[in-house]
Amino acid sequence: MALFSEIHDEAHPHMTPRNNNVHLIDHPLVQHKLTLMRRKDASTNTFRTLLNELSMLMAYEVTRDMPMQDIEIETPLEKTVSKVIDGKKLVFVSILRAGNGILEGMLSVGPGARVGHVGLYRDPKTLTAVEYYFKMPHDMEERDIVIVDPMLATGNSAIAAVERLKELNPKSIKFVCLLTSH
Repeated sequence: MALFSEIHDEAHPHMTPRNNNVHLIDHPLVQHKLTLMRRKDASTNTFRTLLNELSMLMAYEVTRDMPMQDIEIETPLEKTVSKVIDGKKLVFVSILRAGNGILEGMLSVGPGARVGHVGLYRDPKTLTAVEYYFKMPHDMEERDIVIVDPMLATGNSAIAAVERLKELNPKSIKFVCLLTSH
């Protein structure tokens, strides 16, 4: 299944989720592509192509309530004011390295978004996430973050990434992943 979650806690009251916290993305195209991707005989190329396509579809869902801004455009008939996503405020954060597979598809839909990276590995003895890399754009207090990671196993990496990003006081944090329950 594909899902995203809006992050909120009392320590960061400015990060208020707009809806329920966990959203299942059960669109027929998402389910179809996820099934094809999970097949035992899916080639590496097929897997990557489908992951990119799934990422684009998930981007539509996760950006559904993103801030908009009005811009003036000139149509073939006249000048008018229309809405565009305020891409300067959006940051896609990839949990290295697996998150990069989703990142490409997200950027196809939101090319104006900034990109950040969090490098984490699991300590083999304690099973806790250990940070080895952290690079984010400036002015994170003004930004909405979408963390991308294809698999959610123990959740330790996701929790570590969210906790680290909360230190930057962003406007909001969402976590997007593909998840298999079997």
